[in-house]
Amino acid sequence: MSDAYRAAGVDTEAAAEAVSLIADLAAGTRRPEVADAVGGFAGLFSIGHGKLLAAATDGVGTKLEIARATGRRSTVGVDLVAMCADDIVCTGAEPLFFLDYIAVGRVVPDHVAELVEGVAEGCRRAGCALLGGETAEHPGVMPDDQFDLAGFCVGVVDESNVLSPDRVRDGDVLIGLPSSGLHANGYSLVRRVLLDGRSLDDPVPELGRSLADELLEPCAIHAPDVLAMHRRGLVHAAAHITGGGIVENLARILPKGLAATLERGTWTEHAIFGLMEREAQLTDEDLFSTFNMGLGMIIAVAPEHAEAAGSHGRVVGRIEHGSGVTIR
Repeated sequence: MSDAYRAAGVDTEAAAEAVSLIADLAAGTRRPEVADAVGGFAGLFSIGHGKLLAAATDGVGTKLEIARATGRRSTVGVDLVAMCADDIVCTGAEPLFFLDYIAVGRVVPDHVAELVEGVAEGCRRAGCALLGGETAEHPGVMPDDQFDLAGFCVGVVDESNVLSPDRVRDGDVLIGLPSSGLHANGYSLVRRVLLDGRSLDDPVPELGRSLADELLEPCAIHAPDVLAMHRRGLVHAAAHITGGGIVENLARILPKGLAATLERGTWTEHAIFGLMEREAQLTDEDLFSTFNMGLGMIIAVAPEHAEAAGSHGRVVGRIEHGSGVTIR
């Protein structure tokens, strides 16, 4: 875990322990239709006839504090859909529908509509339906202007076509799909470092725009590109680069005995990562264990498919014998 991230109040090791405890609880509810264990990018559930439902849930995290502080609420819904739909597609599933949950200190109809506007836009980009949702008012518990977002997405995939580490082979090529910036991870650290003595409206020459514009850039949604590649039979596995950065998430698609090596410099790292490196005095380990570093999704493909898959991104590394993730 990044020491810098721990100093910002985020303990990913405690989170991992919590997931382990939750997995034990979930195991006690298991039905015969459950096709995957807790801990993957999405859960899988058989509905018969060779079909599996894939489901994932998430939130937007402390990026919402930037939206609240600026009064700009119309984009964080895109982030919410991205966090869920791009987890779904890592199983090979097509996202079908999405539901949201909005908690507010006080219901202001226009503000709620702005939040849902972003969710609807995210669903359009992901190709799924916004099926419904819930808005809850929490007076006396949340300040009037505070809000939180959560949601879940459901998709479908043929049982014979599920993406998993079992498909990954020595010699596979790694294709990186570019992120749009920070996406929705690392904001506790970003807020502690960049908002100390700075206004969100201040232009930042290194970024070419204001801090608010940079920090509220919505997540790229990669589901349509991953699905297009998968339908052509190009994809062995896909890693959505979210909390835990490249190191933790890329490791999730590695079978025992295989390692991933990324060649730094083969993709574009956004200026915001260099700014964070300098301002927070982050090491490479900190950066790659916290942020996506410019890659929103990393796809493993067979070498003969690298050129075709590369039309959606660029070759950034390879799979080889060994263990873990190495960035050179």
